[in-house]
Amino acid sequence: MPDWYTLAVVGVAILAVVVMIVRFRTNPVIALALGAAAIGLATGLGAVDTVSTMAQGFGDVMMEAGLLIAWGVLIGSMLNRMGAITRLVESLLRLFGRRGVPFALGLSFATYLQTIFVDVMIVIAAPLARRIAPRLGRTGIGIMGATFAISLEVGIALMVPGIGAVMIAANLGVPLGQMLLMGLLVVVPTVVLAIAVMTFLFRVGFWNPERDEQRMIDDETPDADGSADDDAQRRDDARPARSVSGATSSIAVPGADPQRATALREREDGERRQQPLIVLFAPLLLSLLLIAAGAVLDVLEIAIAPMQLLGAPAIALLLGVVGTAIIGRRALGSDELERTLVHGFKDAGQIFALTGVGGSLAAVIAAGDLGSLLTQWLGASAVAPILLVWGIAAILHVAVGSVTLSAMTAAGILGPVAAQIGLEPVLVGLAAGAGALFCIHVTSNTFWLLQSFLGQSVRGALKTVTVGVSVASVIALGMTLILSLFL
Repeated sequence: MPDWYTLAVVGVAILAVVVMIVRFRTNPVIALALGAAAIGLATGLGAVDTVSTMAQGFGDVMMEAGLLIAWGVLIGSMLNRMGAITRLVESLLRLFGRRGVPFALGLSFATYLQTIFVDVMIVIAAPLARRIAPRLGRTGIGIMGATFAISLEVGIALMVPGIGAVMIAANLGVPLGQMLLMGLLVVVPTVVLAIAVMTFLFRVGFWNPERDEQRMIDDETPDADGSADDDAQRRDDARPARSVSGATSSIAVPGADPQRATALREREDGERRQQPLIVLFAPLLLSLLLIAAGAVLDVLEIAIAPMQLLGAPAIALLLGVVGTAIIGRRALGSDELERTLVHGFKDAGQIFALTGVGGSLAAVIAAGDLGSLLTQWLGASAVAPILLVWGIAAILHVAVGSVTLSAMTAAGILGPVAAQIGLEPVLVGLAAGAGALFCIHVTSNTFWLLQSFLGQSVRGALKTVTVGVSVASVIALGMTLILSLFL
């Protein structure tokens, strides 16, 4: 087939997928499956080979990522239910102070907290962020909004166990340990530099509280000495306490009725069962350390039989699930723990389907001659493919509004090129994740959650989310290019 025909088929199919999702509100799973089938049939694979290639691609990706997604979602669901995130944010504020807390929060959200769904994280942590914001000055809301947007989105796309990073690694056949280590090298400087850049811009006039913020019902206007914030804290302390199980209880007084006394006992029982914060996160942190250690040993070509088992991502995260469940059983009780696990499995369903179908699309593209065609055009330079995959992911994200979908699609198109020109597939994955962060806007659910929960106007959210994460996207591209010099 002529070169132009292959390029036209893939281009038209991807465009059709975008139109189906954006214009006709088609579920991304269905749209991607139809796009994969169309490419296979139009490029001459035939009906039988198209179906078998799609099934093979789906199975290969799920074999790599299925268990990892399930274990990560379950750990996140249990940590969320035990109130670990709220306690962590409060602890970071006490430890790092008002100037350091945006960076501490950002690095936490972007790395080990990626098992928590972004929507859940925003809902849980936003009230605490609004309490922190007045301590950062007039631009506090803007700084916290940018911190949330940058760290949560960068973590999704580039950092294991973020869902996007796991999907990308599975589609490209990148070992998860390698994706974790290389992602860490990109994520840490990206988050720190992007937050620093946005903080500087806001403080020199880019943020206008009168136009970029909107008053929320529970907002308090602090005095110059922060007394209003202290008053709010005292009122929070005086409100009914919330037990670990989520039930509201009241403080008993002499002569109180039996219901109040029962509520007090329930609260005291919950407080006794509450575990130290390091204990709640210990299983997850241990899992990530095992995965990283296994990756380092692989790079050094050191074979240690126990570590080959424990460092395997599926086993390491399984140990994290078991450890978190043991802690959760004590904190929540067996019945509540079981309900939490069931809810976690329900949340994972859509992710499973999207991941698998993304693998089907990548497999069908790889089965054609697009890879060899792009190889001839791009030559042996590592820079050209990295820039191209970043650009494709950025364009797809502007159109579709999904970080994971645009990253997976871009990686699937350029993935076949990597091996043929000697480019490390992990660099393609990082470039795809970085490009998918560009220009997050009103088509993103995260945009509206951050706008509403952090007290921003739409104008303010465009600054913190759209501009902030775009800055992170460009910085991540630069970090990936620098990394390519050493791989």
